[in-house]
Amino acid sequence: MVRKLLFVFLCVCSSALHASDSVSIYSPNGRIRVQVESGKELNFSISFDNRPLIFPSEIGLQPDVNTGVSRGMSFNKATQEKIRSVIVSPFPEKRARIPDNYNELTIRFNQPTGLIFRVYDDGVAYRWVSFFQDSIIIKNEIAVFRFPPSSTGYFPEITKRDNADIFHTSFEELYRYKPLDSLRAGSISFSPVLVLTEGGPKVVITESDLEDYPGMFISGTNSTTLSGIFPGVPAEERVADGEYPQVIVTRRKDYIARTAGSRKFPWRVFLIAEKDRELPANDLVYRLASPSRLPDISWIHPGKGTDEWIVSENLFNVPFKSGINTATYKYYIDFAKKFGFDRIMLDAGWSDTRDLFKINPAINMDTLAAYAREKHIKLSMWTLAMTLDKQLEPALAQFNKWRVDFIMTDFMDRNDQEMVRFYFRMAEACARHHLMIMFHGAFPPAGFGRTYPNAITRESVLGSEYNIWSDKPTPDHNLLLPYIRMTAGPMDYEPGLLNNATKSGFRPVQENVMSSGTRTHQAAMFVVYESPIQIFSGNPSQGLKEPEFMKFLGSLPTVWDTTIVMDGKIGEYIVTARKKGADWYIGAMTNWTARELEMDLSFLGPADYRATLCEDGVNADRYASDYTLTQKNLKRGERLRIRMAPGGGFVCRLAAQIKRAAP
Repeated sequence: MVRKLLFVFLCVCSSALHASDSVSIYSPNGRIRVQVESGKELNFSISFDNRPLIFPSEIGLQPDVNTGVSRGMSFNKATQEKIRSVIVSPFPEKRARIPDNYNELTIRFNQPTGLIFRVYDDGVAYRWVSFFQDSIIIKNEIAVFRFPPSSTGYFPEITKRDNADIFHTSFEELYRYKPLDSLRAGSISFSPVLVLTEGGPKVVITESDLEDYPGMFISGTNSTTLSGIFPGVPAEERVADGEYPQVIVTRRKDYIARTAGSRKFPWRVFLIAEKDRELPANDLVYRLASPSRLPDISWIHPGKGTDEWIVSENLFNVPFKSGINTATYKYYIDFAKKFGFDRIMLDAGWSDTRDLFKINPAINMDTLAAYAREKHIKLSMWTLAMTLDKQLEPALAQFNKWRVDFIMTDFMDRNDQEMVRFYFRMAEACARHHLMIMFHGAFPPAGFGRTYPNAITRESVLGSEYNIWSDKPTPDHNLLLPYIRMTAGPMDYEPGLLNNATKSGFRPVQENVMSSGTRTHQAAMFVVYESPIQIFSGNPSQGLKEPEFMKFLGSLPTVWDTTIVMDGKIGEYIVTARKKGADWYIGAMTNWTARELEMDLSFLGPADYRATLCEDGVNADRYASDYTLTQKNLKRGERLRIRMAPGGGFVCRLAAQIKRAAP
């Protein structure tokens, strides 16, 4: 069924304002105010409850046809609209029906440009529009954000690679807490970043509706001012050899985009939250994205899959030599079938990285595809981005023959204009072949999944794979992700590791990979973290020894009708309740601090519920894989006790008990 924009109420109050150097607009609830002023330079400011949140900050576009359209501009016309609508999401990450209520300010300048501000109760966004007849070159975009003194924040700063410029990154960094004025000039982070204002609300800076334009990085300035910075268009490139070859930009042009002269530019987005728990449920980035371009989405099927790469196909208690071979993948298919998974991933190694048609001789793809069809399990395939781009149409046609319904492409590691175009090209081609696609080595989604629903999820997160070689994905890190990275869209963390370790017991061990934190911490990620396709990264040989636990994981949905973040604190803990059909699911996670919480279940419906609880075992503080699975009856109005060990978690499935009328 094609997704529709369902208007439950639309009030358009469009009125021409007097041409002025200053105009303001408020959020629907009146708490957020945006003021735009044009004088020596064009700037905007944001206040919350009459308290400055962003001080006057310079913004503008710099096409090469002018010396800079942000200077010397005056308002020709300014209009305001009130929009009250509902977006219906076909594959909802947070909620199926999304209220989209905002007040919009549109400004036309005395030059062929305009500016649009949208002010919501939970954030602000602005975008540029241009009205040039011919294509234009954008030399730069000015995006300055001046925060109050003493502001602090979390920043995923990029470390420059030896063989590439600073704009080459896999978008997989830790979020470091720092005062804004400690960020040195020239330091660069990718978005989203989280800013904490002293005594005021939290602000996440990110973007949405990124198309035919570079992504925005955030640069420090040795002050409480942040600045947007954009990679230039590639001028020269080379292929970096290695196990996973990729294209590296060796020289960039002195402009950031060549694009259509008449267009809308990406949204600059500011999520605003008084309470920490408001951030994970904020879907403003999705609301701002362009609607779906796919006329038919009936072939898109979210669900759960497996991936063998993190555990290196290191199976045990099997009568065959495990590895990248037909027998191993048949084993994964049987595992998926047994525990309610929809598909398995054939990760790197099934083919030559430079030639998708040079298949690993240990794999018989025809045999494997036939076996998967017999078991009603789908195949998913990993690809190298550079190779997929070269062999695109024949490769997608071959995937269709194998009845593959989902592919991953990897190692882009850039977000300049040329690479952003690659994402659109891949998503459109995959849609023609009825294939879902996930991007790894990728920038955050920026609402792309609304425009191309087959672009079902994305990495751009420091996730499970880092357990192989580092101690970075700690519970402290994991408890930052819902409040920062997840605000930009779904993320493929790949949870489910079954070899779990305490803080003192963790070691990075290849082929016998463990995770920091408890087993239930890993299980809770399937509820707390959003991804319409969730990938189980644990070892199936371990999973087969714990069938009740695996059946429980297999029963968890991946898309949700409703989301309520019941409680939480940035970097410390979170409790999330999600509804699917008549049933509710509650996931909780904590950092290295043990916690006991009580949650009010007044949000439940009037039905009685049969609760299945997956909890940290009594010894999980010492043996992190210790957990319990129990059942009990619960109903609305009762209180749910959540006890979590250090690095722990909690998952509860509340199945509504439908009472049937007597015959």
